[in-house]
Amino acid sequence: MVSRDFRRIAIVILAAGKSSRMGGGNHKLLAEFDGVPLVRRSVVTALESDAASVILVTGYRSDEIEDAVSNLSVETARNNEFASGMASSIKVGFATKGVEAADGALVMLADMPAVTSGHLNMLMEAFNRTDGSVVIRSVSAGKRGNPVILPKALFDTIPSLQGDVGARGIIESSNLPVIDVDIGNAAEIDVDTPADLSAAGGILADVA
Repeated sequence: MVSRDFRRIAIVILAAGKSSRMGGGNHKLLAEFDGVPLVRRSVVTALESDAASVILVTGYRSDEIEDAVSNLSVETARNNEFASGMASSIKVGFATKGVEAADGALVMLADMPAVTSGHLNMLMEAFNRTDGSVVIRSVSAGKRGNPVILPKALFDTIPSLQGDVGARGIIESSNLPVIDVDIGNAAEIDVDTPADLSAAGGILADVA
């Protein structure tokens, strides 16, 4: 992780969900890619980027998720309301000191193994070429995906989020400019099912 003399961007990694579509008591974020748990892989990717800080939001099986990253320089924040959906995790992440001190926050899903630190830097570089009051959105051939960067101007709207939704609604209602950055297939590859995991090169490694 490198901090430069430009706008401070915090990365919020969402890792609180129940992984219910994986079946059999397996947790997708503990699945291994080249022997590394997916959640650890995601955190390392964020730490190797130019972000000023990295926050991991945990919830379901939080002890195990946090153990997988215990020796990494990441701030963890527990979402005790994770069962209510993604909005609660975003709110927990944005309430951390790392985000409060930032000019923008990059929201990253922990189950997107194709996202690299280079992709994250592309998004942050796009943000830093602006006046800091725009939304940066990952796309793949024009199709909207993740991660996204929200500017500080939207931080006050985060508490209004409810349910199992991301930030799309507040982005669309904000009237702020949106800049799309094409990061290829990485913007849409996530691992919700065993088939997704296998196709992405992961191996299930745990049964609750």
